[in-house]
Amino acid sequence: MADKKNEIAEEMPEESLEELFAKLDQVAKELESGDTSLEESFGLYQKGMEMLKLCNEKIDTVEKKVQVLEENGEIHDF
Repeated sequence: MADKKNEIAEEMPEESLEELFAKLDQVAKELESGDTSLEESFGLYQKGMEMLKLCNEKIDTVEKKVQVLEENGEIHDF
């Protein structure tokens, strides 16, 4: 399973959230079209879930970097 995650990460090196969301949208459209076989649909679903996990990891990283400016002027991590 770790090898599969590394494989997906290599396919999508440092893509922005916008790029990942665009690819997720494309996967969703392909699944909704009904023009894919059951096997292809499973593959698309798996790819989409892996991209979604990468998106969540990127969002978590950004959230950790967000800082809050308090009323007294002090800055601390969100």
